Formats: sequence, structure tokens, C-alpha cells
Amino acid sequence: MRWQGRTHFFAVAAQLMRRILVDHARARHSIKRGAAERRLMLESEAEALPVSNTRWDLIVLDEAMTRLAEFDSRKNQVVELRVFGGLTNSEIAEFIGISEITVKRDWKLALAWLRKQLESETPDGR
Repeated sequence: MRWQGRTHFFAVAAQLMRRILVDHARARHSIKRGAAERRLMLESEAEALPVSNTRWDLIVLDEAMTRLAEFDSRKNQVVELRVFGGLTNSEIAEFIGISEITVKRDWKLALAWLRKQLESETPDGR
């Protein structure tokens, strides 16, 4: 694979990291292994999750992000690059080819959308 630069590398790494984490979560959650009750914390920065210190199952997050991708693939890409890739707004803007202000707007809208999805998915409403 020919890398188009540092940002391209981190974008691919973000996608792979998401897949690895979700596969690992699925393996740990398999009924056969008796880990169906275990939940994973996902906190990469203060605003990365819609509600701080809230536990969400990584599998549920992945499913919500998949639905977000069907609804708006660019917003999903912004979330993936920021949460799983650790890219800054300017790096995301450069990679996707949009303005930094659009990245910020997409990030806020995606977080609001994901919050609604995740709150409806969690049994205790948290």
C-alpha cells in the first residue's frame, strides 16, 4: 500500500483499530466464554463520549456508528478518525477535504446523534 501521507496512515489505522477493538469485544462477550455481562469503557478525551464516565458496550457503539455511516458517512468518518485514530480537527479536514469548521460541526452533530442512539440502547438509560 502506498501511503499518501501521515494523515492517510492514521485514517487507515483508525479503521483497523475500530475493527480490532470490536472483534475483541465480541470475543469477550460471547456467551460461550461467560462474559456476556462485561462492559468496556471507552474514553479517549473529555468530550469524546456524549456523557463522560458512562459505560457503553463497544459493540453497541460500533452498531450505532454503522447506522450513522448509513445515515451520513462523512460524520461517521469524522468520529472514527477522531476517536479511534486520534486525529485533530485540522488533520481530519485535510484528509477528508473539507474545512475545519465543517469537521467541528460534523463532530457535534455526530455526537448528538450517537448520544440519542446509545441512550436508547442502554438498558438503564445511561
